[in-house]
Amino acid sequence: MTTPSAATPSSTAPGQAHGPAPAQAGAPGGRRGSLGPVGLVLAGGISVQFGGALAVTLMPRAGALGVVTLRLLVAALVLMVLCRPRLRGHSRADWGTVIVFGVAMAAMNGLFYQSVARIPLGPAVTLEVLGPLTLSVLASRRALNLVWAALALTGVFLLGGGSFSGLDPLGVAFALGAGAMWAAYIVFSARTGRRFPQADGLALAMAVAAVLFLPLGVLESGTKLLDPTTFALGAAVAVLSSVLPYTLELLALRRLPASTFAILMSLEPALAATAGFLILDQTLAATEAAAIALVIAASMGAVRTQVGRGRRGKTAGGS
Repeated sequence: MTTPSAATPSSTAPGQAHGPAPAQAGAPGGRRGSLGPVGLVLAGGISVQFGGALAVTLMPRAGALGVVTLRLLVAALVLMVLCRPRLRGHSRADWGTVIVFGVAMAAMNGLFYQSVARIPLGPAVTLEVLGPLTLSVLASRRALNLVWAALALTGVFLLGGGSFSGLDPLGVAFALGAGAMWAAYIVFSARTGRRFPQADGLALAMAVAAVLFLPLGVLESGTKLLDPTTFALGAAVAVLSSVLPYTLELLALRRLPASTFAILMSLEPALAATAGFLILDQTLAATEAAAIALVIAASMGAVRTQVGRGRRGKTAGGS
């Protein structure tokens, strides 16, 4: 799939046996139906950033790899119990997709937490979001989306203080690597959502990620992972940073083009700054506030472009 636009509302129901019910994609009132996936993305972003702020406070107790291990392991257990996905009846292509999705998820989480162990949370999220922004440019077929991506990119660099030269090079490299894996996560989350019912594919992918990361967490943190307080905090991080956002985003990607979804991800630095202020007592400078305004404007522009495109498509199709 060279362009993830196959996940648009008009193409979800006809060729997707396990997609959302037709009433969801074609509910009365085009505005509500079009903005539904956007609400899911925003809710997921808020959840993941507050979970990330909580994870920063947990790192002194369990280490970066230990936090990732707890996050993935608890999330996998919760999703497997709730979803109870079928293990039979899937093709080799189905399993290949879900395994790659799990690998991307594990790599994205591991690289990001290695980054925030070396550089501040704001710049780490700012650098990471370059991955989805790049995807939005590559996947988009509309010139206007390039404008929104450029505006969001300007805000991203302003949020990083206009320069990343003073940051630890290894931390920057980890953040950029996490961004690349985030782009892969977006693509394979969409593919997984079309191949598996409900959140079954997500549960299986999370299990793959947890199994891959467990040895690394045990090597770094050992018995610290079994401490009741540490485990409880890790479980909270798992719910906020994995279970809720990944489920919401997977459902959203069934009805939202990945290019628009990727530009919406430019809101993550703004959400991270808000979570940092409320939980970590981090304040915003005037430049950072201006950057937040830019990324919000870019995201709103992307949403309006997509909603307008959906309306024109319905009109042209006579629906």
